[in-house]
Amino acid sequence: MGFHTFDSDRANRLEDPTRFKYVSVDELLALFDPTPDSIVADLGSGTGFYTDEIAPYAGHLYAVDVQQAMHEHYREQGVPETVDLVTAEVADLPFDDDGLDGVVSTMTYHEFASDAALSELARVCRPGARVGIADWTADGAGERGPPLEERFDAEAAANAFEAAGFDVERAQDRRETFVISARLE
Repeated sequence: MGFHTFDSDRANRLEDPTRFKYVSVDELLALFDPTPDSIVADLGSGTGFYTDEIAPYAGHLYAVDVQQAMHEHYREQGVPETVDLVTAEVADLPFDDDGLDGVVSTMTYHEFASDAALSELARVCRPGARVGIADWTADGAGERGPPLEERFDAEAAANAFEAAGFDVERAQDRRETFVISARLE
């Protein structure tokens, strides 16, 4: 499972407001609780659909995506001044040790889920940093998102985060998605 990336040729499909029915901005913010002076990374930022919504609540936001083409789509729309685009894999982030106050990822955990990626998150997050994950659940019907066999459920994702040194505060499967809120110990 994992390591599937969204086809950048279909990037315009990511600009669909119906995505909010699966996870709202308020819910994302509650999962990782950024502050006006926090330094945060949005993993799998794609075209910036959720990044733009989160940016006003953080001091600085890194939009991280493995595909340069996704950043090109984002640039065409206009990137907020407080957002820097970073092309990198989650297992190899270009951030200092303890450099992030928070991390968020929306509908992309299945793309990077690995021990190496979670170890890297533990390296770049400062102690006490919060991580918020919303992704398609393996327990869903598969009406949207990746095939069910490429998905994880909340329990599997929570176990992986705990093994990487995070304290999982919330792990919940929902109709088509799951959410996790975790804090680095």
